[in-house]
Amino acid sequence: MNILVVPTASLVQKFRLSSVTVQLNYYFKSLSSYCRNPRFLINSLISLFVCTPMLEPPPHWSRTCCLHTSVASHLPRVTTGYSIKIMKKKFEILPRCWLDRFSSTFTSCLSGKIVILHRKRYQNEIYTQDRTLVGLCFFCPFSLFFYLCSNLLRNYQLKMEALTDNLVPDIVLEEDCIQDPESQPYENKQPSYVPAEMVGSFRPNETYHCYLIELKPDFQYEIPVHDVVIGLKCELETDVANMQLDLQVGRGSLTVSLKYAGMIQLNPEQVRWCRRFQVSLFRILIDHKLKDMSEVFDQPHLPENVGVEYLLLPATTMDQRPLIIDWESVTSILFPCEKFRQGHKNSCVSPNDLISKNGPVCSCMIKNSLVYTPHNGHVYCIVGILDDMNGSSLLKLGNGEEITYKNYFEVNHGISLQYANQPLLKGRTIFKVKNYLLSRKPKEQARRSPVYVELPPELCSIFMSPISPSTLYSFSFMPSIMHRLESLLIAGNLKRMYSDHGTQNISIPTMKVLEALTTKKCLEKFHYESLETLGDSFLKYAACQHLFKSFQSNQEGSLSVKKERIISNVALCRLGCEHKIPGFIQDKCFDPKTWIVPGVVSANSELQEETLCGTTKIYVCKRRNLKSKRVADVVEALIGAFLSTGGEIEAIKFMNWIGIKLEFASVPYERHFQVQAEKHVNIGRLESMLNYSFRDPSLLVEALAHGSYMLPEIPTCYQRLEFLGDAVLDYLVTKHLYEEHPGMSPGLLTDMRSASVNNDCYALSAIKVRLHKHILHLSPQLHKDIAAAVQNFESLPLEATFGWDSESPFPKVLGDVIESLAGAIFVDSGYNKETVFQSIRPLLEPLVTPQTLKLHPVQELNIIVQKMHFCISIVKSWENGLAAFTVEVEANGVTFKHTSTAKDKKTAMKVACKNVLNSLKEALKVL
Repeated sequence: MNILVVPTASLVQKFRLSSVTVQLNYYFKSLSSYCRNPRFLINSLISLFVCTPMLEPPPHWSRTCCLHTSVASHLPRVTTGYSIKIMKKKFEILPRCWLDRFSSTFTSCLSGKIVILHRKRYQNEIYTQDRTLVGLCFFCPFSLFFYLCSNLLRNYQLKMEALTDNLVPDIVLEEDCIQDPESQPYENKQPSYVPAEMVGSFRPNETYHCYLIELKPDFQYEIPVHDVVIGLKCELETDVANMQLDLQVGRGSLTVSLKYAGMIQLNPEQVRWCRRFQVSLFRILIDHKLKDMSEVFDQPHLPENVGVEYLLLPATTMDQRPLIIDWESVTSILFPCEKFRQGHKNSCVSPNDLISKNGPVCSCMIKNSLVYTPHNGHVYCIVGILDDMNGSSLLKLGNGEEITYKNYFEVNHGISLQYANQPLLKGRTIFKVKNYLLSRKPKEQARRSPVYVELPPELCSIFMSPISPSTLYSFSFMPSIMHRLESLLIAGNLKRMYSDHGTQNISIPTMKVLEALTTKKCLEKFHYESLETLGDSFLKYAACQHLFKSFQSNQEGSLSVKKERIISNVALCRLGCEHKIPGFIQDKCFDPKTWIVPGVVSANSELQEETLCGTTKIYVCKRRNLKSKRVADVVEALIGAFLSTGGEIEAIKFMNWIGIKLEFASVPYERHFQVQAEKHVNIGRLESMLNYSFRDPSLLVEALAHGSYMLPEIPTCYQRLEFLGDAVLDYLVTKHLYEEHPGMSPGLLTDMRSASVNNDCYALSAIKVRLHKHILHLSPQLHKDIAAAVQNFESLPLEATFGWDSESPFPKVLGDVIESLAGAIFVDSGYNKETVFQSIRPLLEPLVTPQTLKLHPVQELNIIVQKMHFCISIVKSWENGLAAFTVEVEANGVTFKHTSTAKDKKTAMKVACKNVLNSLKEALKVL
């Protein structure tokens, strides 16, 4: 086969080159010859690129290559798009080590950056004057390489994977099918569950399980809190019944705990009182006004609709027990009934009537009552009677002037007081219901209106009496407390659904399950991020170990594709949806205004019944938007929850239940070659460095062999072991950090893992122990890159920086060999991960701690910009084959800007952000 490589005229003149005809008959005898040895074919094609074997071309070379028709006639025509698609997506079926010799120019070609001469084909057809096809003309040797490989692959099925007629490996087809959003559509509208324990209808003669909600503040306040009784129709599970939480009140912390108080049976009239009491009280607390109350006051019968149904009632004081329900406060809802008021008047020891909107009312019933003032539409709690003040008393206005109450109401409201001599009432504004579950204490807002006001009795319409301010204050915390209890019951339902599938002895706490179901958007003290990080690392570890053992003849590229099929967000989301996980996820910050008040049955609170499994039921209250990644993250977090409490066995059981079938059985590692390791590596030095003695030293050779180290006796490289070791180290470091620092804030584990498990960190460790001297390779360029990295390392600070202070990238091979050695030890030790950690950990010391953690410059800059509300812009471009990033931050009218260029985008971005960050920090210190 004759192939002509012709440099362009400008390069011929610049480098004084002549046209070179390269005879490759020695390499290519026929199509069948290169099909028998694909690796030999790759080596030969590399030689074709440079005209001299085993050298890399200068990145600025541009050539025209002609392939003689004697070969071209045997090859079918391939369109540009088809060939590029094959090379970009399907070429991963070839071992990466076959391609390690190519320069960065070739890498850019793989990304589709190919100059196309014709729209439909990337090759020019060369014709004579009589229209005879004599050859194919290519713009660059890389296009020729694509053409040859795509057609050779069509005629040959590689041993690693079977190919379809369209030159696509079966495994890639399966991957496309899974990750294609059109083939597996995800419905963004997902249900939000309400636990069955809180759902039902109010029925007469019901038996309720009563729990005492004990409130203990760590602060002093003029209005004390008291306990509240919750009545449920079923008994709670032990860990839910022992719920404890701290509410962040502006004045301090309020500790909440549950205590079982026994069962109680209520008659129809008592149930009706309870429902009217709690619905009225919560509507007043949440809305601060009387509206739509007629349906509560005037309803003669209990609604039979299914809705959120449980009782929240004031508890008695300690001296009144064992009776736990304060019926005097519950029956305050009966005040509008004339018969109720008359009964009090007959039993009152010292009746003293005051004239109100309701008519004459005993003064002792006005104290500790809820009143409505129609002149301004407000609701107040009457805390006392001001015997020394009446309508003729002076009211001091905001501007300092004084006016009598009688004149004030006449001037501002057009009301003439008829009983101005009556004592005024001391009223307190209604407490505000807030979300007290937030991770930060709610700020006390400055009040524009006074807390206490003086009210003429004749302007007050009493609708509940007697009810104390303590009851109102205590009930203002109930929406937050019940939201937490509801969330725990939802998590408990997920546990029950899991146990109904035959899983016994589930030891995981319900609170840990709730942590795995709670996202950052809830703004609570806990969320799933730490568990998701732990679960993600274990899932990756389990999947890689399973694939490494099960497919021992597959190359790393093929294993990576199979791994993605298991751990991808698309796959995890699909499995989560199949097991109804989205309905359990807590993905919204609690808003008391949207809280469903128990006993309120309306179109907005209508519930739909859904069966989880068997006879277990749950209810859907609404549908909300939920991203597919949230579902995948929660699946990983649940794996982490089971792992952190029950160990790897429980995590594997949960993964099997969710649909991730992985085997942990010990399988011997089949070696496909025998090599005398001592001829290639210094076994004693390496074993001393690793503090481990290898039973099979040839694993050391495989772990250190770069793709360029191509010898007949070493037909593979380190990438399979790196694939395994990467997952093992990731899991071991993540697990160590999680267990070593319990109680860390959510998200800290993610940052610590990022600082510990990255290529730069591993590369630094490799250089520190001089491991780079033991890497087996035959690449001059790699030798230069490693030498530059060592020189760069010597200029870095001595303290741990996790590689983020370096302004030039480290060769990937330096980090890879740490991972491949971890994989080699893992295999040689019989898959003993503790042995791996004992051996590799000293190389990684000092491990990061919360005190030594240093954020990545990009992350740290984003945090400051978001916190300080600065403006940031990032512009990226390519200059002379280098990535260029310009980062600009505008802070308090000052602009901080820096542009950085590097061979890869990550380094350019890091350096640019680092410089802007340092300038910004200095400026903020001055300010």
